Amino acid sequence: MAQESVAPTTADVTHGDEQHGKQNALGPILCWAVVFADIGTSIYYTPGILYHNVQGLAGFFVFLTMAVFVLLTLKYTEVSHRFPQGGGVVTVAAHALNPWFGALGGMFILVDYFLTATISCLSGVIYLSVVFPALHPWAEWVTIGVLILLGLLNWVGISESAKVSLIGAAIAFVSDIAILITVFTHISFGEFLALFPRMFQESHLTFPALLVGFGNAFLAFSGLESISQLSPVMKLPRKKTAGLAMFLVVLTIGITSPLLTTLSTMLLKDAAQDPVRNEQIISLLAGHWGNTILQAEVAISAGALLIFASNTAIIGAYHVFMALARMEFLPSFLLKRNKLRNTPHFAILLAVGVPIAVLILVQGNLTILGDMYAFGLLGAFALTCLGLDIIRARDWKKAREAEEAEEWGRLLGPSEPLTGTDGQREVTTTHDLQLSGTPQPQRTGALAANTQEAEVMASEAETKSLWFKIDYFLGILTTLLVTIAWTTNLVTKHLATIFGGVITIIGMGVAYLVYIRAKKVTGRVPVPIVVTRIEGRIPNSVLAILLPDNEHNKAVIRAAITNADQEKPIMFVYLSNRQPRQQTPRMMEIVDPYLEDTQAKQYFGRAESLAQQAKVPLRRYVYLQGGPESVTHIWQIVNPHDTVIAASDNDYIKDINPDRIRYELTPYGKVAHLLKTW
Repeated sequence: MAQESVAPTTADVTHGDEQHGKQNALGPILCWAVVFADIGTSIYYTPGILYHNVQGLAGFFVFLTMAVFVLLTLKYTEVSHRFPQGGGVVTVAAHALNPWFGALGGMFILVDYFLTATISCLSGVIYLSVVFPALHPWAEWVTIGVLILLGLLNWVGISESAKVSLIGAAIAFVSDIAILITVFTHISFGEFLALFPRMFQESHLTFPALLVGFGNAFLAFSGLESISQLSPVMKLPRKKTAGLAMFLVVLTIGITSPLLTTLSTMLLKDAAQDPVRNEQIISLLAGHWGNTILQAEVAISAGALLIFASNTAIIGAYHVFMALARMEFLPSFLLKRNKLRNTPHFAILLAVGVPIAVLILVQGNLTILGDMYAFGLLGAFALTCLGLDIIRARDWKKAREAEEAEEWGRLLGPSEPLTGTDGQREVTTTHDLQLSGTPQPQRTGALAANTQEAEVMASEAETKSLWFKIDYFLGILTTLLVTIAWTTNLVTKHLATIFGGVITIIGMGVAYLVYIRAKKVTGRVPVPIVVTRIEGRIPNSVLAILLPDNEHNKAVIRAAITNADQEKPIMFVYLSNRQPRQQTPRMMEIVDPYLEDTQAKQYFGRAESLAQQAKVPLRRYVYLQGGPESVTHIWQIVNPHDTVIAASDNDYIKDINPDRIRYELTPYGKVAHLLKTW
């Protein structure tokens, strides 16, 4: 299957984005708050779980993994601005590989969300039991009650606020700093440095132990994926916003997580070894070196923030359910909303029900939950990294092709310019930025051509830069390191592999059954990659124009497939007249106009089914916001050999000069073939 690339914008701003930028968009501070409120909670349960696995080396492994975390933030920053519709691993894997890998990524991130909701909520209740000891014997059942309450709140439709995240994140960060200041008023810097030799004296570090500890320590950085889910509500330009937010995340996590893990596991040995107290170890650290007031404050703030993080995971899970349902990999009933509150009650029920079932299954054992965590988290990291590497490789390849085309243009001279009919330089775009989450402005004629050329030139400059090449190889190194951590956990964390594997197999099995049913019952299938920008010249191609509510679309589809051969790619272009959504996206929501356009999905699905039957190897699907008058500009950019359009729509075509026009009468209506030899 041919993959379609899309062109970037020079400033990451479109007309639709301009409106988005004015409406409650999240700046770097609020994005940091949402991400830190997720990653920052990991410190409360990570030291105890890590100590169970690697003893006194817990702090060392968090310091070690911090380097890979920094590399991961570079990749997730890029994901955030490349894919403004959100979706993270689902979107990246679908566009880099194919939709089935997107579905696989969805299963990975769902496993991650299920365990995040369970671990965070249980850990939150355990921390609250420091202040309210009567809670601890009933922690499992209290956690179930809290999860049910969170489900009801989401059913009611109480949305999560970034401003609330900011308050929680600020309190947590200030509390962490207060603990560090308190501890360092009692021990000297030399005594702190002396902790590291003690780590290796008490624990023997072998190569297998190094791999196991490295894989386990990623638990300290769970929550990074949430930055890619904020893309639809991120202030423009997204690249700058995501970059600043990630810088703040690295700074704050770098100051707190490795130090608190080291101090808690090395200075509170008795608590770290105790199966009950190690689940409250950060609060106990505050009380041991400070006072009961600081201990209580840390316990209460940690408990509240952990429960808040659990709710974030629930929200993320049901939005992934809905996205996979819109992609037609999960049953459509998950999209149903109740009449009372207009919330997706079935998706919310699953997002809450699975964590409750997991909690009951492990009988509220936090250490077991921590061991189960690795599969989904590292699987999502690895697939996201691999997908981004593939997209970057395409960019580099297209940059070289563009340079070669430009060189040929200079050699051929003015007699054979590499131009389209509008006189603009034809260069393959060099960036795989997906913009399906943002409606595109309507541009025609010279304005559109000039805009596209500016975008191409900006993208070429970026891809040719030294930083792009450095980032490319750093990205491959990141993928390798994350994959090593994941495969190590697959072998050593049997519960994680079993749980994650079962959930993934069930999910992919359901996706396959939904796919087969759609193919048999409706005669259409979920389509491969759908993009929202025209890439550039596709010589000797067939361009099929599909319009909303047009009774002749079936005729256009059949005629395009019938007249294509093994060497002619078909580009199906659907010109949507849908108005851009007016409401601001909610946090963690995946926003993609195509996935919400039922009619476009039906036509593309029918086209894909017929193309598969005809064994057409090269087919592309493009979804554009615009009217029939846009066909002229599309034709000028693509340079197709055959443009197929309903004969009744000929009046819409302006400034197209085919060599000849051939009409074809089909059972579904009359179509026109505009034939051109370029």
